Amino acid sequence: QVQLVESGGGSVQAGGSLRVSCVASGYTYSHYSMAWFRQAPGKEREGVACIDSDGTTFYADSVKGQFTISISKDNAKSTLYLQMNSLKPEDTAMYYCARGRNWFSRCAPLVTGSFGAWGQGTQVTVSS
Repeated sequence: QVQLVESGGGSVQAGGSLRVSCVASGYTYSHYSMAWFRQAPGKEREGVACIDSDGTTFYADSVKGQFTISISKDNAKSTLYLQMNSLKPEDTAMYYCARGRNWFSRCAPLVTGSFGAWGQGTQVTVSS
């Protein structure tokens, strides 16, 4: 059974940093692309960043320049990370990790339909 469990969210002041994590289990972690999405209240879920099975990273155009982000993974620990710096109040959202639908599928397009398993999310709140 595929499980994705996020952690590391919390409350931070504008300009601060957070690192969220996602531990995966129930499948061969290194064979799949992994992504971070976020969803703010009243808005659609949007892609943030993704990392392919070979380690190639991909960042959504909509978040480039909004805050400093870096996606990474540790295959030995089956863990995905998202480091977020210079956070702004508009970055407040539930952050979800997701697994690609198929073995060795690529990150693009970074849309919800390309990902077949989801975690429960971790809340990130940025105050001004």
